[in-house]
Amino acid sequence: MADSRSGLAGQIRRTLSYALGRARGDLAEAEHELDTALARLDRLAAVADEVPVRAARQRDARLAEIDQMYANRLAQLTRAAAEAGDREAPGAAGDGWDEWKPTPAERGHVAPELRIGAVRIARTVPVPALVPLLDRAHVHLSDLPAAEDAATARQIGPGDADPAHTPGYAETGDRVVTTLLLRALGSAPPGQVHITGYDPEQLGGGLAGFAPLANAGLLTFVGPGGLSALLDGLVDHIRRINEKVLAGAHTSLRELAETEGRRPEPWRVAVLLGAGRKDELTPHEQAQLERIARTGVACGVHLIVRGLPVPSGPSVERVRTGANGRVRVGGLGGLPVVLDPPPPPRLVTETSAALARRAAEGPAPVRFGDLLPAEFWRESSAEGLVAPVGEDAQGRPVPVTLADYPPHALIAGPSGTGKTNLIYAWMGALAARYSPSELEFYLLDFKEGVSFARFAPGRRDPSWLPHVRLVGVNVNTDREFGLALLRFLGEELRRRADAAKAFDATKLPELRAEDPAGHWPRIVAVIDEFQVLLNGRDAVVTESVNLLDDLARRGRSQGIHLILASQDVSGIEALWGRPSLVAQFSLRIALPKARKVLPEQNTAADTLPRHHAIVNPDSGVPEANQILRVPPAGDREAWGTLQRELWTSRPEGSLPPRLFDGDAIPRMETAPDYLALAPGADPAGRRWSAGAPVALLGEAIDVQARSARLVLNRAPGRNLAVLGTRADEACAVLNAAARSLAAQYPDGGARFSVAVLDSSAALAVDALHGVLPPDRTAVYHADNVTALLRATAAGLEDDGGEPHFLLLYAVDAVTPRLARSGPAPAQRRGIIPPVGAHAGASPKPAGLDQPAAAPTGLDDLRRILTAGPEHHTHVLGWWRQPGRLRDDLGGIGSRTDAIGSWLALDVHGSELSQFYPDGRGPAWYPRPWRGLFFDRAVHRVAEAIIPYGWT
Repeated sequence: MADSRSGLAGQIRRTLSYALGRARGDLAEAEHELDTALARLDRLAAVADEVPVRAARQRDARLAEIDQMYANRLAQLTRAAAEAGDREAPGAAGDGWDEWKPTPAERGHVAPELRIGAVRIARTVPVPALVPLLDRAHVHLSDLPAAEDAATARQIGPGDADPAHTPGYAETGDRVVTTLLLRALGSAPPGQVHITGYDPEQLGGGLAGFAPLANAGLLTFVGPGGLSALLDGLVDHIRRINEKVLAGAHTSLRELAETEGRRPEPWRVAVLLGAGRKDELTPHEQAQLERIARTGVACGVHLIVRGLPVPSGPSVERVRTGANGRVRVGGLGGLPVVLDPPPPPRLVTETSAALARRAAEGPAPVRFGDLLPAEFWRESSAEGLVAPVGEDAQGRPVPVTLADYPPHALIAGPSGTGKTNLIYAWMGALAARYSPSELEFYLLDFKEGVSFARFAPGRRDPSWLPHVRLVGVNVNTDREFGLALLRFLGEELRRRADAAKAFDATKLPELRAEDPAGHWPRIVAVIDEFQVLLNGRDAVVTESVNLLDDLARRGRSQGIHLILASQDVSGIEALWGRPSLVAQFSLRIALPKARKVLPEQNTAADTLPRHHAIVNPDSGVPEANQILRVPPAGDREAWGTLQRELWTSRPEGSLPPRLFDGDAIPRMETAPDYLALAPGADPAGRRWSAGAPVALLGEAIDVQARSARLVLNRAPGRNLAVLGTRADEACAVLNAAARSLAAQYPDGGARFSVAVLDSSAALAVDALHGVLPPDRTAVYHADNVTALLRATAAGLEDDGGEPHFLLLYAVDAVTPRLARSGPAPAQRRGIIPPVGAHAGASPKPAGLDQPAAAPTGLDDLRRILTAGPEHHTHVLGWWRQPGRLRDDLGGIGSRTDAIGSWLALDVHGSELSQFYPDGRGPAWYPRPWRGLFFDRAVHRVAEAIIPYGWT
């Protein structure tokens, strides 16, 4: 029992001892952990003490870094803002006044923003302060409150103030208005900014520097009571732009300009400088001002307002002005702005005067290329000709029609207004749309110039306009050529009318449909300065007017159209005396200051600017006026490019046009009639021409380049008398006749006897050397011409039918001697030996040494003239005076039948009465290098010709 208690006690002691040892171990461990925790706590406390210091250092470093980044970024943004401002306000919109000049934007470009001063974001880099105006916004100026102005002054600092002087509130506002107006004027094309000023306090004095603009209608001042009418007019203008210009196709003029590259309307800027009292505006005026502020920008109407209430809105830019050139602009976030110095008054005045002069000259014309189609020759002229000549105020091409109605055009405009240029533009637009098989031109210019010569091949440019069939230039003294053109068109009209009858057609479209294989283009005949053709009361005028009347009435149905142009049509008696003729020209085109072409009640041409024209297709009725701008089509480079392109595409086999130059002397070597001459032979094989020989005398003044021909058959009177004192021209006629006759007998089938009876003809006869057959030609002089006449007269019936041509130069120089000469023999002299001549011999024609009793040399000449043609002997002689020819034929009252044809040079028509059928003589006044040719076997009236040159 005791042992068990002892064992239990030992067990308890052991257990307690173990528990005590365990507790002591746990305590030691706890104490160790405590010590460790306390040490850690000490360390943490030490670290915690260091964190604020380090964080502060890091914070300060970061703040410094952020400040530097901000400064750098601000400087970068400031420089970018300055560069952007310079880009947004280039040239006149932003340049300093010391180098400022107008720099108008290109056509169709949007106007820039306008600089008024600078913003000091970073004090070393001023940023341009820009204000939107044209195409962008209205500008409302108001005064800065005094407290805000003082704050602005503190923000800007004294160093940024204007050093020159200290302007007040009103002067600062005036400076903003002047700056905006001058920069807007300089940034737009001349005449494209119209300013209206309402300044009841200063009565326009605030805009005095711009006064020169009023001379060109670019500045209008409205009196103190005119504000209501001004606002009503601007509202009506906005309505018109919306209805007729934008017409739902565009939302604004700016969008139209960006899309189509053109601006059809000028900007209108109304400067309203009110007194600052809101109750000055009536309810109607306030409503109109609000309408303009809301809708004006889209239509190019802008307001610059000071002292009148303008409602806020996205299109209104607020500019608040303080003293000393301090400004705050709403679009800049209210940042303070230092105004630029004001523009010098002299710069404002001189610029305004220069712009007024430029605007008075008219806006720049449109581009010629804008009138041309994308593809050439794609249109048919069956129903008519339609092509634009220019653009209207909205920039749209204005088509001009030639068809059944209107059929013909009348163009008028004083010298220098662009009449010829308009014709070029019209022709170019037509030629680009219609191929040469659809359209043909016949061009005639009565000016002393070569306006139409470019359409024919030239030395510098071998190309020609493929549509042109005839070009007449320098014809101011050759009215006969105009008459010849009208005759040609009359013949063409009859040809077409006959063809239309054959196909039972009444109009050109029907004829073309019935005869598709035929060549029936529309014909456009352009006659510039046509009044020259109709001046006077002679036969040329009478026939020309009759032909014009017929062509104007009947030409429309057969596709023949007339375009008559003149500097002044008011005094053309022959035209205005025929109202029915004038009525056919229902298409009227008037250039600036044109007279009479439009009715008296239509005065639109009086105020028409340069480069413009009025096209009226309804005989000048004012309601039918269409005002257009004409491009510079006369420019050689622009026209030459088009012509060469069309010429390169010309149909195969195209021939150049006939060019008639009134100042040029024609050459027989290139004449079609001369080139067509060919020798002939009769069935018997004789060497002379089988048909009647033809002498070519000169070029007829007509369309076909025809030669004036004299047929030398066996009919009585087949001789020629050249009359006049101009030796060169007379010799040219006889030389041309001799050369053309020789071309028909190249093998010597005819004899030529050449008499040089005056020294002035020596050179002309020398020029025939080598042209006439040497073995069939003899040359005579005054001392032996009697023998020639005696032998020729005696041998008329024994010549065997061989043609014999006597070329007598200056016959009347020897007729006194011929009248006295008897039958004594004479020795013949010549530079070219006669038939049968050989070296060292001087053979004489048969009968030369046989004496005759009574007849004189003059009798022999008369016998040759009378009987010679029947025996193939013809005289082609030159008499210097018609009276001497008459005497040689027998005197006053004698018959002149022996001279069947004559060519008068410097001889008045009244001197030819004895040789003219009516006994009064033709209406002929001598002109240099022109002759009047009459062949009684051919002509009803004499025709003017141009002698061929012989040198």
